Amino acid sequence: MTPEQWRQGGKTLEVPDGRVFWTEHGSEHGDAPALPVLVLHGFPTSSWDFCEVAQIVARRRRVVLFDFIGFGHSDKPHDAGYSLFEQADVVELVARAAGLRRAHVWAHDMGTSVATEVLARRERELLHFEPASIVLMNGSVHIEMARPTVGQKILLSPAGDLFARLGSRAVFFAQMKRIYGRPARDADLQGMWELLDRADGRRRLPAIIAYMRERVRFRRRWVGALERLDLPALVAWGEKDPVARLEIARQLEQEIAGSERARFAELGHYPQVEDAAQVASAVEAFWSKHDAAAPRA
Repeated sequence: MTPEQWRQGGKTLEVPDGRVFWTEHGSEHGDAPALPVLVLHGFPTSSWDFCEVAQIVARRRRVVLFDFIGFGHSDKPHDAGYSLFEQADVVELVARAAGLRRAHVWAHDMGTSVATEVLARRERELLHFEPASIVLMNGSVHIEMARPTVGQKILLSPAGDLFARLGSRAVFFAQMKRIYGRPARDADLQGMWELLDRADGRRRLPAIIAYMRERVRFRRRWVGALERLDLPALVAWGEKDPVARLEIARQLEQEIAGSERARFAELGHYPQVEDAAQVASAVEAFWSKHDAAAPRA
């Protein structure tokens, strides 16, 4: 499915910072339906990363996906704050628009940090929907253990604006290929680049990537929410990821009581793109075990 086909199947939601693209696949079936899934994508790409794996999962359950503000087919305003707190607001607004009262949350890369803010709000009884479980996949929640790419480091530096302006398709392809575990398909990278570049998206990257500093500043709030988590959790990881390294997965497994794990030995930073069938099988097995779990009182 091309990025344009993905857009054509979606909807637009007005939020305070602009228009958010969202889409859904599959439906709820039967008297005791499988719970829906809400997907939180990563940086610097979009929900399109999940187009193939979502169609597999949607054979059994409803899947709701969206692009954070500044990403993909959503608006990319020049004066937005792009804080993870603001992106968590978008999560809640999409959940409300989709009518989600209870759903499994599936987060990748930057989305894992947004997910920890969602969990922090849940602890404080400020969340407007109920996560049934959490899947954390290849995200640098523990930023001190990560190895950012050269491009990420430059974007965080005073040269970030210039680097973003001069960024090219060739540089993007080269950096992405380094973080895959398997050879990347050019069609996938081309679609990611088109979505990143649309609506002057490259120029927003220095502002957006400031979320990495938030991971340090709000570590206690977000890691604390994981340490106190009372939901089923799956730590699903591509072991060949050179950025969100396997050590982060091991740390998360220690912190989250009763967490389960799925390891993809040959995959890198984008497991859902590199092998959609393998990833879909792992997450579906986890969700199937926890669909019937009683919601928190």
